[in-house]
Amino acid sequence: MNHSRSLTALALMLFATSLPAPALSAPAESANPLFSGRDLFNLSAASDAQISPDGRTVAYVRRSADIMTDKIRSSIWLINIGSGEQRPIAAGTGDHFSPRWSPDGGRLAYVSTGEGGSPQLFVHWMDSGQSVRVTGLPDSPQGISWSPDGRRIAYLMSVPDEGSKLGAAPEKPEGAQWAKPLEILDKVTYRTDDAGYLKPGFDKIFMVDANGGAPRQLTFGAYHDGVPEWMPDGRAILFSAIRKPDWEMTVLDSEIYRLDLDTGDVAALTSRNGPDAAPVASPDGRSIAYLGYNDHKKGFEQADLYVMDANGANPRLVAPNLDRGINQISWSADGRAIIAGYEEDGSVTVSRIGLDGSVRSLTHEAADPGYDRPYGGGSFSVAKNGTIAFTTSPFNRPTDVAISTGGTKRQLTQLNDLSLGAKNLGSLRSFVATAPDGGRVPSWLLLPPTYKEGQRVPVILEIHGGPYAAYGPHFSTDYQQYAAAGYAVLYTNPRGSTGYGQGFADGIEKTYPASNFDDLMAAVDAAIASGVADPDNLFVTGGSGGGILTAWIVGKTNRFKAAASQKPVTNWASMSLTSDGAPFYGPYWMGSLPWENYQAYWSRSPLSLMANVKTPTLVVVGGSDYRTPVSEAEQLYSALKLQRVPTALVKVPDASHGGIASRPSQSAAKASAIIAWFDRYRKK
Repeated sequence: MNHSRSLTALALMLFATSLPAPALSAPAESANPLFSGRDLFNLSAASDAQISPDGRTVAYVRRSADIMTDKIRSSIWLINIGSGEQRPIAAGTGDHFSPRWSPDGGRLAYVSTGEGGSPQLFVHWMDSGQSVRVTGLPDSPQGISWSPDGRRIAYLMSVPDEGSKLGAAPEKPEGAQWAKPLEILDKVTYRTDDAGYLKPGFDKIFMVDANGGAPRQLTFGAYHDGVPEWMPDGRAILFSAIRKPDWEMTVLDSEIYRLDLDTGDVAALTSRNGPDAAPVASPDGRSIAYLGYNDHKKGFEQADLYVMDANGANPRLVAPNLDRGINQISWSADGRAIIAGYEEDGSVTVSRIGLDGSVRSLTHEAADPGYDRPYGGGSFSVAKNGTIAFTTSPFNRPTDVAISTGGTKRQLTQLNDLSLGAKNLGSLRSFVATAPDGGRVPSWLLLPPTYKEGQRVPVILEIHGGPYAAYGPHFSTDYQQYAAAGYAVLYTNPRGSTGYGQGFADGIEKTYPASNFDDLMAAVDAAIASGVADPDNLFVTGGSGGGILTAWIVGKTNRFKAAASQKPVTNWASMSLTSDGAPFYGPYWMGSLPWENYQAYWSRSPLSLMANVKTPTLVVVGGSDYRTPVSEAEQLYSALKLQRVPTALVKVPDASHGGIASRPSQSAAKASAIIAWFDRYRKK
């Protein structure tokens, strides 16, 4: 029993007895057939689908909203592939995530906060159904990896460091109440969007007995080490890291290292100028597959697939004609091929890539469990028999678990059929617009549930962030709310988007955001030409990179009735020095540092166009955004005010850049605020 909740309820009941009876609203006569913000609390999404070595069972993380705490809770479920039966193995209090099978499939390791305090590593025995905590750690274990013999588990964890000290406060009298001590920051990256201000420390690799006991630290030094990957003989671990004297300023030059468990020696296996990462040893231990590229100081470069000998010799590029950025790899059980995932046309394709460079697709439908917007992305796992497990999401459902055997897909879950089956959702159309220079602009239109053929409706151009990212034909709570309010939603993958080849991504190299304007307007013109978009009822919004482009667009044209710029960059000089990626933006996106070529920064900043803005523009930002900091949104808001352009500033309390929609109530409220802003200027 929750005693605090019971006491609160009792107090409210006693207080209510002294007041007149409130007027009660009439009960609803029928369920709302349209998708609304309230429906966010009824959704579930599958993620991190892990298939057992024998290919008979899938463990996955189910993410569901808790309406009483306004948080997303995660639990771990098992699916019997043969029967379709599901059962939870880690649910209830706390969050449970990162399921990983032991090599023999008899146990499942996972991370949980179920016992309170920091996340801990647990192991679940499949035969007995028992789960045991095997660690007592001060911080969360990450990247858990079983040893080949199943006796040990390696993981990554932050090790605290004293940090810098400058002088000291006077000695405090006993019992005195003094202010907090000084905080001294001396790292280039001193805060991140997901973790806030960083405590001194470094990520290090540890190992613990799978039956529990004291862990053993394996790597040392003032560097951040990467996720561990075992060699098949169990005598060494591979990982990626930047272990160089100037590591803080070395943004994209990681190497792959081999850690000898007998001696503790760490040896670099790669040495080129560019990132090498994600090492995976072949089943026979003779080869290592990995991802990387030669660094050309571009805003974005696709990761290629390489294979080298186990000692780092003879590195070679595999499938050089595959013009896609690979983001995940795993060896096939026979060691003759590598299973690889890469973005393509707004989703993730998983393919079997032979060592001879041949490419055979296994599925085109992998997707990530995003809620608010339809981003591409997706991960997979593979069994010894070649069966692939992944999550998939069409435009009208959040992610479910699916498998692919021999290229044939079978969906194993229907997590939201009950909650969404009675909802009248928007329908999706796809098309390709043509830019003025002849370039292709892949695009989609989500139509309102009430749409009738031949009808012209208000259209919201919603622009993805990144800018090196991609949208796809996937479920979006924001879009379904916009559609329920009577708007069609136009979304596109303009140049710079990933999944269409390096040349397509290079379309905005050192010219963003100006270079996206024509692609986006071409998509709007195509939506009008299709007979769907009302040219007198156009609206524009987007977050992050989409927020930048929204602010840029209203400085270039007055064709939109209203705009909502979400978590934007408005001044590249200030953003590049206050964001959590300070060492990256100057060299890779701008081509110089602000004081070396300020005009280049200013000419690509939306604030430079403020004198032209007439469009009523809402500004939205998370209160704890350290990627595009709050000051960027506030600069835009102040500029609009000074220009006497109708505006308002919406701040989402305590929300980070990546977590602005992580609390269901805030996600729903943010979408509602944008709809209300657009409704204010919508032509009836």
